Amino acid sequence: MKQAVRVADAQEMVLSCVQPVGVEKVALLTALHRVTAEAVIAPRHIPLDDNSAMDGYAVRHVDVAGATRDQPATLTVLDILPAGKTPRHAIVPGTAVKIMTGAPLPVGADTVVQVEHTDGSDTRVQIYRAPRLGSNLRRRGEDIRTGDTVLETQTFLRPAELGVLASVGKAQVLVYQQPRVAILATGDEIIDPGEPDTQGKVLNSNSYTLAGQSAEVGGQPLLLGVAPDDRALLSALMASGLRADVLLTSGGVSVGTFDYVRDCLETFGFEARFWTVAVRPGSPATFGMVGRVPVFSLPGNPVASMVTFELFVRPALRKMTGHHDLFRPRVTALMQDEVDKRRGVRTLLRGILRQGDGTATVTTTGPQGSGILRSMSLANCLIDLPEDIEHVRPGTPVEVMLL
Repeated sequence: MKQAVRVADAQEMVLSCVQPVGVEKVALLTALHRVTAEAVIAPRHIPLDDNSAMDGYAVRHVDVAGATRDQPATLTVLDILPAGKTPRHAIVPGTAVKIMTGAPLPVGADTVVQVEHTDGSDTRVQIYRAPRLGSNLRRRGEDIRTGDTVLETQTFLRPAELGVLASVGKAQVLVYQQPRVAILATGDEIIDPGEPDTQGKVLNSNSYTLAGQSAEVGGQPLLLGVAPDDRALLSALMASGLRADVLLTSGGVSVGTFDYVRDCLETFGFEARFWTVAVRPGSPATFGMVGRVPVFSLPGNPVASMVTFELFVRPALRKMTGHHDLFRPRVTALMQDEVDKRRGVRTLLRGILRQGDGTATVTTTGPQGSGILRSMSLANCLIDLPEDIEHVRPGTPVEVMLL
């Protein structure tokens, strides 16, 4: 049996082996939650011209200063100017242009009076209240100026960033490709949902949790189904999975009589980086490379499979999709339960984090067996207990990984 490696060392080994798959140009409508592979430079000012921030009247402030309802300023309306049209008239003393939101400011105007402070006339308007000089204007370039870097490379694209790209005229954007993640469950006892559920069989949840976790982080999951405990069939399915960018297997990596995953991997030239990790749950987690394809063989127990994905696969996929922040955020919280653990093994408990009144507290979700999948469904964090402690008392500060 190979010696178990520490979690931090295992993560370093994984990340040293993976790189982004490649880059591609995609349309904005398909770019949401992708990561930019280019810096985006603004080709023009936004707004391009001074324009109105209100429906109202473009005026010279000197013509309306001091206007009141009892003594309104009366101006001749030269034109009605909608957004998207070029002004045909300059503002001269005693005149105004009725202007819509977004329309360019006519020459000579320095203020817009909102329509609510006028009688709304299209010909000869009465101004009942004067705003401050320069009010209700959007100035040229106040949002973005020509030559500004509006998005850096490795920017995660949210809806706001898509709007910024559209506003500078980018119909397509260069992003990192999404790795294809082949997912293979193993074991004669495993059946897929919908198959006859007979005694001794176990429903395949791992493929679906791993597919969800992969998709959530930007991968493209490819479910290969369930491989029986048969070397030839397992090898055939592995060969198919190795045509993807990443291969995940679950189950069959322990030391049981029918745990064939290790043997089959080695027939493909698998170069192991580690065979087991000093962590609970999830110690029988294996990682290595077949050529340029990262291969993760995760434990069969559902919680152990999900936890080892969080620790090792998720950071790898984030690096492969171009992210620069690879790990989940962490906070410190006060433990509310009493917990015993084994010294020398890092332990991750499923937890419920509560924050309020400046204090963060965390409790476990209940029983922590590695087969209790509902503990992951209830959790919003993982309580990360380091190797060198054996006992945690209520009120002890602990580090939690936010899910």
